[in-house]
Amino acid sequence: MPARLREYWANLLRFGFHLLYNQLAWSYDAVSWLVSFGAWRDWQRAALPYILGPDVLEIAHGPGHMLLALQDAGYRVRGIDLSPQMLALSRRRLQKVGANVSLLRAAAQNLPLRSQLFDSVLVTFPSEFLLVPESLGAVHRVLKDDGRFIIVPAAQFTGHSLPERFVEWLYQVTGQRRLAQEVPAQEQTGSRRHSLRQLFHSAGFCLEIHSITLKQSQVTLLLAQKTSIPEQGK
Repeated sequence: MPARLREYWANLLRFGFHLLYNQLAWSYDAVSWLVSFGAWRDWQRAALPYILGPDVLEIAHGPGHMLLALQDAGYRVRGIDLSPQMLALSRRRLQKVGANVSLLRAAAQNLPLRSQLFDSVLVTFPSEFLLVPESLGAVHRVLKDDGRFIIVPAAQFTGHSLPERFVEWLYQVTGQRRLAQEVPAQEQTGSRRHSLRQLFHSAGFCLEIHSITLKQSQVTLLLAQKTSIPEQGK
């Protein structure tokens, strides 16, 4: 694909995802259910066994399902999202069940929270905002010593039915496999593995990659343990 056409396609996709997360946020649950054949919530909840508490922050919480799951699991939870529409959806969902969760509107690159506040920070199915030094540095700052940054970047179907193959193709052409492709796998090169680990290491994290097998799908989970002061100038 010519470079200009690739750039046009990428911009079109960004616009589409922006609409889905903002003006069309009301349709997010239906879309996520359709593209996962109903497994989206299970993919998110695969992160729960890796959470340390009691204090947990979820970044880009979307319509708020994981906020409720975390509170039901006994954690003290706060949420941050940049989309006012997602914040409104989450507040309505939380109020409906009487949940007491503090929500803030902010970007991951500039968290308006004091340092060393959380035992865990969670992000599920993030976009390109995540893998930049500013976001990793902000997360590192708000985590307590030995805190955990848990990321669910992707999931994929393990079956070979026509619908599953079609959805996998759709993820590929829409760029939703880009972050997952940065995760080490047998067929990937040593330099790519080093690149991802070095990014987290420079931000003061030790990175582990876990593959979680669920029914007819596999979830990729990144577990970044806070270990040191971030390297300067990286």
